[in-house]
Amino acid sequence: MLAKSPKKVITRVRSKSKGFKIPLMAQLRARQRPQHPQSSFFEPDWSKLHPPGVGPGHDGGPSMAMDEEISSTLGWAQNAIQSVFAEGQTFLGYAFLAQLAQRPEYRNAVEIIATEMTRKWIKLQAVGDIDKTDHIKQLTDELDRLQVRNHFRKVAEVNEYFGRSHLYFDFGTTDDLDELKPPIGNGRDDTSRLKVKKGSLQRLKVVEPVWCYPTNYDSVNPLRTDWYEPDMWYCMATQIHATRLLKFVGHEVPDLLKPAYSFGGLSLSQMGKPYVDNWLRTRQSVADLIHAFSVFVLHSNLSTSLQDGGNEFFERLEMFISLRDNRNVMVVDKDSEDLTNVSAPLGSLDALQAQTQEHLCSVWRIPTIKYLNIQPAGFNASSEGEIRTFYDSINSYQEVLFRPNLTKVIDFIQLSLWGEVDQDITFAFEPLWSLDEAALATKRKTEADTDQVLMDIGAVSQEEVRKRVASDPTSPYASIDVSELPEKPGEGEEAGMGESGEMEPDAEETSGGPGLQIDEEPGKPPPNAKDEAEDRVGQLSSVEMTRFKKMSPANQAKIIQLLEQVRRYEGRDPDKARAAQQKLDEFERTANGNANENY
Repeated sequence: MLAKSPKKVITRVRSKSKGFKIPLMAQLRARQRPQHPQSSFFEPDWSKLHPPGVGPGHDGGPSMAMDEEISSTLGWAQNAIQSVFAEGQTFLGYAFLAQLAQRPEYRNAVEIIATEMTRKWIKLQAVGDIDKTDHIKQLTDELDRLQVRNHFRKVAEVNEYFGRSHLYFDFGTTDDLDELKPPIGNGRDDTSRLKVKKGSLQRLKVVEPVWCYPTNYDSVNPLRTDWYEPDMWYCMATQIHATRLLKFVGHEVPDLLKPAYSFGGLSLSQMGKPYVDNWLRTRQSVADLIHAFSVFVLHSNLSTSLQDGGNEFFERLEMFISLRDNRNVMVVDKDSEDLTNVSAPLGSLDALQAQTQEHLCSVWRIPTIKYLNIQPAGFNASSEGEIRTFYDSINSYQEVLFRPNLTKVIDFIQLSLWGEVDQDITFAFEPLWSLDEAALATKRKTEADTDQVLMDIGAVSQEEVRKRVASDPTSPYASIDVSELPEKPGEGEEAGMGESGEMEPDAEETSGGPGLQIDEEPGKPPPNAKDEAEDRVGQLSSVEMTRFKKMSPANQAKIIQLLEQVRRYEGRDPDKARAAQQKLDEFERTANGNANENY
């Protein structure tokens, strides 16, 4: 038979032994991937991005439960799945992305990022001198009632699956189609104050992008605020203004690609698809190789199999294959047959498979300990640095994806609560990194030393330090009463010590002690013990002087005061001098919290 071609004529010969002879070029064309034309970046085919009934022009409006659209919707999804095979170079379509969401490789990455972004959530705080504790408490309760945290976790998941997500404000006007068209402002302008009444915000709702069709955007002037930014959306053929349906896009695409992506962005699934495909292929290849890594080879005379009765040879092989086991025996002719085993090397398969898995983590910027639950191997190996870097990227992503729209949500909640927005109330994302018990104890010790130094130099008071300790949520003293101040260490504890720190003459005598009263001779002035004490400090060794200088000014003064008391009784009353020396030694051991210091 002859088949004509524009360039040449190919002759196909049919014979009984060889059958049809297929030309090489025809075989290559049969194995070649089909080429699919891409949609225009400027005029995309919207019907391929959204199912029937979502955009305008739907006859009869939306149908109940889409009963009349089942066949057309299934046809749309099938065409979308079958028509896209590009690996991250064009929009894959919502139907195909929804199919990828079923794979654990994509789902694990999406859930890890969405969960980490909302795990610690936010902390409301106030700026200025006015106490806003009550307002913060009311705002926190309203955030809990509306389940804002759970909704934003869902927003992050939908965004990573499809590249775009929406959050809808329900002010009780969902069924009023005319009321959904006008804007409600940004939460702080006059339009918001006129549209949002007290107590009107009923709920929030996350909407997937497949049900939202963009319209009304500028594509003429790049300097306009609505340049490639739709201000109106069709939600199942219902027009709704963009201020009522907040848009979240985590990974923006260039302007030329925005219409083709239905004004969304890159999804996490699309970014990781080539790497997941490589991993699935490697995983299956390794499994197939392990399944058949060992092959038995029988060296025999195959010419006997072509003679009469040659079926016995194949029956013998089939019996060996069916009974192949370590407990069975293969019998061969020692002169004309030989049985050998050929095995494929498996030494580096684990490294190749692990490297393919790590490629998944690299494109999503997720540490292997988080995504694969695999601890790093090696001497002194630790994943602390990777975890810290991952938390930094999550915090940056929170600022990009959450902060603009979360600010609007909080502003609209305040309008619904109080009829006005208190701009002194702000929020901050809680840090994800937390210290362990040892590091937290070291941190508290450093803060306590800093507080002591600031108190000694008069920078802060005891009340301010106590207030800081009580306001620290990680402190075990968070519930103490700030107004009740304890006595300072040393006040009223040492018998015989007055308010100025000097020894009272009759304090210990009244308590039955030996007393440290100075018995001065009449007409003889007391010795200048203070000058002698300061001279004694000046005679300290270099090591002792270094330690003395590192003490706080208050402790230095205390040391000189106690040395002065010891000097007063030396040579006059050994018992009193010994008692004063004991007080000096005890204070030296406890100075600055170091029981081993000696001066």
